[in-house]
Amino acid sequence: MQGRLSSWLVKYGLIHRSLGFDYLGVETLQIKPEDWHSIAVILYVYGYNYLRSQCAYDVAPGGLLASVYHLTRIEYGINQPEEVCIKIFVSRKNPRIPSIFWVWKSADFQEQESYDMLGISYDSHQCLRRILMPENWIGWPLRKDYIAPNFYEIQDAH
Repeated sequence: MQGRLSSWLVKYGLIHRSLGFDYLGVETLQIKPEDWHSIAVILYVYGYNYLRSQCAYDVAPGGLLASVYHLTRIEYGINQPEEVCIKIFVSRKNPRIPSIFWVWKSADFQEQESYDMLGISYDSHQCLRRILMPENWIGWPLRKDYIAPNFYEIQDAH
């Protein structure tokens, strides 16, 4: 079932896949990584001027990784803003997605967190680095196939 945004994207020949609607009625679309940056710019120009959140998750052990963007179209005088959820799936062997930091500045720390926890590399990000784990940490803690080290460094409490 196609929603309003999906129909609009089809009208202009923009490649995507409709994943239906979530329990709140928010349309969910799948975009290929190579098309994401251009579609992000188009969505911004179309009026999706607010990135509410960005997150990532591991679909299955040894399977794909997903980066999820929740966008909101906020207009003056509109009581109910229009929302859309964008999902981008990538292989865990080379998880690369174009950064949308240059479109929505609020993606900065959110993309860094997804990199830090799952190892998804966001191309053209201004400062992609670990922000939660130590710089020398090996592995990606939120991947389902992650094996936790059998040691923990004891920190001083003061």
